Amino acid sequence: MKNAELIELTNKELSERLDNEKEYLLRLRLNHAISPLDNPMKIKESRRNIARIMTEINKRKHSTDLKTEKS
Repeated sequence: MKNAELIELTNKELSERLDNEKEYLLRLRLNHAISPLDNPMKIKESRRNIARIMTEINKRKHSTDLKTEKS
């Protein structure tokens, strides 16, 4: 998932993606605990996707806070 893709999404879509990614990470961790994953780097990739989504959400939240402050 690229940052350019995230910028185009709405806030609702971002929160849905965040929930889906968190569920995916949980399933990966549980499956990895039971038996090793074929590609354990998927866990790292999922964590980074969550961080990217949360960063975009916080950017938007911060920018709206600044706009309301100036008004």
